[in-house]
Amino acid sequence: MGGNTLDTLESKSEQSVSTKQQRIATNARNLPNASLCALAHHVDLYWLYEAFLRTRKDGAPGIDNQSAQEYEANLGKNLKNLLELFKSGKYRAPAVRRVYIPKAGSEEKRPIGVPTFEDKVLQRAVLMLLEPIYENEFYSSSYGFRPGKSAHDALEALWKGLMDLKGGWLIDLDISKFFDTLDHGKLRQILKQRVCDGVVTRTIDKWLNAGVMEAGCMSYTERGTPQGGVISPMLSNIYLHEVLDRWFAQVVRPRLKGQAFLIRFADDAVIVCQLKQDAERILGVLPKRFEKYGLRVHPEKTRLVEFRPPSGDERKGTGVFSFLGFKHFWMRSRRKRWVVGRKTDGVRFRRSLKEISKWCRANMHRPVTEQHEMLSRKLRGHYGYYGITFNFSSLKRFRCLVEKVWFGWLLRRSSKTTLNWDRFRDYLRRAPLPFPSVVHSGCVANP
Repeated sequence: MGGNTLDTLESKSEQSVSTKQQRIATNARNLPNASLCALAHHVDLYWLYEAFLRTRKDGAPGIDNQSAQEYEANLGKNLKNLLELFKSGKYRAPAVRRVYIPKAGSEEKRPIGVPTFEDKVLQRAVLMLLEPIYENEFYSSSYGFRPGKSAHDALEALWKGLMDLKGGWLIDLDISKFFDTLDHGKLRQILKQRVCDGVVTRTIDKWLNAGVMEAGCMSYTERGTPQGGVISPMLSNIYLHEVLDRWFAQVVRPRLKGQAFLIRFADDAVIVCQLKQDAERILGVLPKRFEKYGLRVHPEKTRLVEFRPPSGDERKGTGVFSFLGFKHFWMRSRRKRWVVGRKTDGVRFRRSLKEISKWCRANMHRPVTEQHEMLSRKLRGHYGYYGITFNFSSLKRFRCLVEKVWFGWLLRRSSKTTLNWDRFRDYLRRAPLPFPSVVHSGCVANP
């Protein structure tokens, strides 16, 4: 495939894919209870090229050690070969390479599967087939890994729901090792309700059964979906849509006496009920519902929280809980109203500061200007997620502690005669680290 052909693919791929996705979405809406059989024929070179463009190029390589740049060097030939293998059913999903990263809100490490770059491209292509179907199906209460939705959207919806209900009884739901225990057989059954294209379903099966390479050893499992794969978030959302979202909307909520709502981001979820008896009923049946699909509700981390603002002479609201890295509690606003406050969860705060300290230790002999530039980026990234209304004091405290941590590591490489706190503060006055900013305000801008 020559350069001109690549130019043609680039000019037409997005338009071609968009038109086909609209066609798939229309079919899905017109056939709400049918299983769609004709999907794989939409995948052509335009589709794969668009999938390539949407695939991150800076990720770690898989077991073949091929980088995105190496794959792109012979892109036309590689995409043609990939298309042929996919359509003929001869594609063999390579094993994923296992690595471990820190787990959010915990000192534990989470296993991540790293696919090969070509596998990521094909997973992206299949994801682009599934999205138009399931975006018609998914409820607005689901926010994780969906187009146009984010963790901050989920936090804003939760804040608004709690304020509208004036608090309530909250089920802080924790699914024990969800990504490790997702049942492949149950997932296949759920998928077949809407997708029965043999090429697509067999390819998904190959990814589920691909195996994991760790320390030179291969392992296989009939449960779980490796985090890190492009297709994994979609499969997880499809699974939990059936297990939790649809069940709550169609079975649970119509039977409740008071108001209730659900907010879910991937496998993190909270259910808020106006009445305690409704919350207790849901909490009582949740374990059985999840066991039916091979999942387990964590018996200790899943809890019922009374979350209500103060009344009468009370000075403090009841209940505190954490969701998506933020601690939620009742506080007085500037207008002296009781509102739901949010601040950085303590575990997340300490972990972020620890990561800063580790970086400073590893890079303390670099030029100070380079360290300043990188720490500024890290702080902006921290503000980019944690910069929400009511959390300004936590951001200020984090910046202050970052300065102290940085000074401590700089002091280790210098004698006290060349560096002291006054000189360091003087440098920061001339070249300050970024000041905190509220990046996400949403509906809580004027409480």
